[in-house]
Amino acid sequence: MPKTNLKNYLHLHLIVFIWGFTAILGALISIEAIPLVWYRMFFAVIIILIYFLIKKKPLKLTPKALLKFFIGGVIIAVHWIAFFSAIKVANVSVALVSMSTGALFASLLEPIFFKRKLDFLELFFGLIVISGLYLIFNVESDYTLGIIYALIAAFLSALFSVLNGLYIKHHEADIISFYQLLFGVGFITVFVFFTTGFNISDFSLTYSDIVYLIILSSICTAYAFIVSVKLMKYLSPYTVMLTINLEPVYGIILAVLVFGEKEKMSPQFYIGASIILITVIVNGIIKNKKNT
Repeated sequence: MPKTNLKNYLHLHLIVFIWGFTAILGALISIEAIPLVWYRMFFAVIIILIYFLIKKKPLKLTPKALLKFFIGGVIIAVHWIAFFSAIKVANVSVALVSMSTGALFASLLEPIFFKRKLDFLELFFGLIVISGLYLIFNVESDYTLGIIYALIAAFLSALFSVLNGLYIKHHEADIISFYQLLFGVGFITVFVFFTTGFNISDFSLTYSDIVYLIILSSICTAYAFIVSVKLMKYLSPYTVMLTINLEPVYGIILAVLVFGEKEKMSPQFYIGASIILITVIVNGIIKNKKNT
């Protein structure tokens, strides 16, 4: 493997570890998913904007590009809302394991957007993953809603990765990230305004919430978001999604260390989780051999 590729892969693993920590922060922050994501994106936009002002970076884009980034911004906003909702109604472990289906969603979406043939081996692996999910559904019925939220988040994450795999060919990662986060927070603002309204009780923060949100917005969003998009210039969307499937491993270990008994699940859960993770990893190894 060339050094540049190794560096990119290692950087991606760092980002995935940070995303695993993101789930922990989501569980620690006391507010609900929608205001949590609003604060996360709002603070991240401010951080990136300050960076642009210091660098005197131009922000002008064509209407066509802005429309693309608006779509991406809405997708990532809904993805994060679904993801944090899964954590709130279930727990970190359930949300992260269900999210690991993202690579298989990507394997179905990539042929559409990148105009390649559908790989029937990937479909076979998809059926195995579904069996793992079925096992988890059966033994963790109390977490059904959380699993559904996480599966929605996984699909949107895959769609987002595939679209950014196209966008990065023509635009810089920080520009893409800034506008997607900006449009994402704008979308949530309009949605909240016309539905529940900005109730002080929903958006009130404790001191610890503020600290966690600053970490979430700076390291886990502004930094991780820009770098992950930039890496798509060198790594395929499928490779990115495949590596992201290590997020449950990092996240579950961290969750057990932080939350203890709350995160300990039944043996059947870990069997189902192992089926999903092993299948996705084997799928990635086979695909990597085909491409070498």
